[in-house]
Amino acid sequence: MRALITGSSGFIGTHLAIELETNGYEVVLCDLKSTEGTVAMDIMNPLMIQNVLEKHKPDVIINMAGQANVGLSWKKPQLTVQLNTIGLINILETVRSVNPSIRVIAVGSSDEYGNLKEIGANVTEAIPVKPITPYAISKHAQELFAQLYVRFYEMDICMIRLFNLGGPGQSKGYIISDFSSGIAEVESGNKEFLSVGNLESARDFTHVKDACRAIRLIAEKGHSGEVYNISSGITHKAQEILDKLVRMAKVPIEVRKDPARMRPCDTPVVCGNHDKLTLHTGWQPKLKLETILKDALDYWREHE
Repeated sequence: MRALITGSSGFIGTHLAIELETNGYEVVLCDLKSTEGTVAMDIMNPLMIQNVLEKHKPDVIINMAGQANVGLSWKKPQLTVQLNTIGLINILETVRSVNPSIRVIAVGSSDEYGNLKEIGANVTEAIPVKPITPYAISKHAQELFAQLYVRFYEMDICMIRLFNLGGPGQSKGYIISDFSSGIAEVESGNKEFLSVGNLESARDFTHVKDACRAIRLIAEKGHSGEVYNISSGITHKAQEILDKLVRMAKVPIEVRKDPARMRPCDTPVVCGNHDKLTLHTGWQPKLKLETILKDALDYWREHE
């Protein structure tokens, strides 16, 4: 089985490559620039995509390339739509012309659901999506196009909606990586205290390694045309995450609430339901929150 990963140098892409290779896949790593072991492929360049597909002949393509920063999507909505929506269309059009039997995994986000309010405690794929950011709209638009290609061209496409992830290598800008990197900076003496925002919101978190195993199982057993939540199904408040990380710290951590970080939380609880994923593939999350936090903190200790 040969798998092609776009955006392979990113947080998820690097872990996904290990998951696939460990399970016997031949993996083709693709990114914007060619490096040792990585093939250059720009998803905005259909001819480049065609050349890569004709040369490497993948059985499955997992599209991790795109613009994943919600804040940036407000500043650069055109770029976000180009990379997240048009980029996938370029891949699908090329697959359709080169080999329409290639399975494509389109990677979306739980942000597509929008403001969930009272239904956030059990988010199934059947809940209507209401994206409220340029990023979320671009991800849902790619999903609609994927469904269109399944329906009218009978292509083999699965769609996923990723909920919150954590683990080693995640960049700053996410709750676990922000807390972990801040604690690592205090431990190293580069900061005196840890600044935090709203600690009342509750979210479910999946270890990136568990998420990559889910993606592999979807590549192998997922049903074409289906959308799958990848989520743990267990929620933890930000305060609980902070408390656990502080207890893991090597030095006492002073925590200060920063008014600039205090944003209102319209959805106090978000918890993804992964029943369909489990039914179709047998996937269950294995790694607990403590492992996610330890792996993230150890990573930032090495990189601060």
